[in-house]
Amino acid sequence: MENTIKNQAEAQVITPTQFLEHYQGHRRLTRKVIEAFPEKDFFNHSIGGMRPFSEMVKELFAIAVPGLTEIVSGKVGDFDEHRDFGNTKAQFLAKWDQDTEDINKLWAKISEARYQEHVKLFGQYEGSVQSSILYFIDNEVHHRGQGYVYLRSLGIEPPFFYDRD
Repeated sequence: MENTIKNQAEAQVITPTQFLEHYQGHRRLTRKVIEAFPEKDFFNHSIGGMRPFSEMVKELFAIAVPGLTEIVSGKVGDFDEHRDFGNTKAQFLAKWDQDTEDINKLWAKISEARYQEHVKLFGQYEGSVQSSILYFIDNEVHHRGQGYVYLRSLGIEPPFFYDRD
């Protein structure tokens, strides 16, 4: 089994540092989407029964740092997307920035060999460490797309999808 994990780790396409930069690039873009929302619309605007963008961001908060913390510590955590992160966009952005720092710190604690390790996050979502992190990114991109639709419906030009600086 150990030899299989070693061979899988050797077959990686990108380094953990490149993977983190890819993830953080998506996070930088999502932050720009949050910034683009008018204050009241960030918390209240909805289309077709979808949640306001602030509620989607709460879900992202519930996944990224708690999920990485669970990967690093091995301790099962709760998935709680309904916590109170404040009632201003500035408070959400401050939380976003703190999570960005926390992600960098947690990432440094994940050894290269662990990316192929099986995990069961929040006691229910099974996959490898790598596939779990890819899910974090995919989920963020999905919700960011919904944010783009909201911004366009408000007459606001969203950031370019490739602007990850």
